[in-house]
Amino acid sequence: MKKKKWIIIAILILISVPFIINFYVIVSTKNQILKDNYNLTDIDYIVVLGAGIRQNRPSPMLEDRLKTAIELYNEGVSGKILVTGDHQNDDYDEVTVMKNYLQENNIPNEDIITDDYGISTYDSIYRLKNVYKANKVVVVTQKYHLYRTIYIANSFDIEVYGISSSLRSYMGQTYREIREVLARCKDFVKSIF
Repeated sequence: MKKKKWIIIAILILISVPFIINFYVIVSTKNQILKDNYNLTDIDYIVVLGAGIRQNRPSPMLEDRLKTAIELYNEGVSGKILVTGDHQNDDYDEVTVMKNYLQENNIPNEDIITDDYGISTYDSIYRLKNVYKANKVVVVTQKYHLYRTIYIANSFDIEVYGISSSLRSYMGQTYREIREVLARCKDFVKSIF
């Protein structure tokens, strides 16, 4: 009977760990998400994380990220926009689609930096610090994704601020919210090691 009790306790602990990590990641980063009145200076890059493309156009989520980045650029938050996403195959190129969208919206080519190796959020932030030598950035993504992104950036000692690009409702958002809990746990552990 005692063994069964310890097994139940162990299972309950294992089940609660992801929720504890999720709560910690959210609470430890929420103050770095800005709502308005940015007043930011010396920002190295406005960073736009990839979010899928459809027929060589940005997905709705990605389009909202790009629109938000353009607004921040036009407000003078930074003179450089860094787009990072997946371009592992010739037939799938998030980064070029993002760059083209920015150029179509009057962002000069010389102010757009492209990172073709942003396969995951963690990879994008790792490269932001180690390849692009960023020290202070504004990251643009949907709010649910900002907590994890900021947490990873903090682990790399990047001064980071998040701007939500949640401009509308997105299909499949409930699934994304659930998946994000697991992704936060994965990147929490990755950031430690």
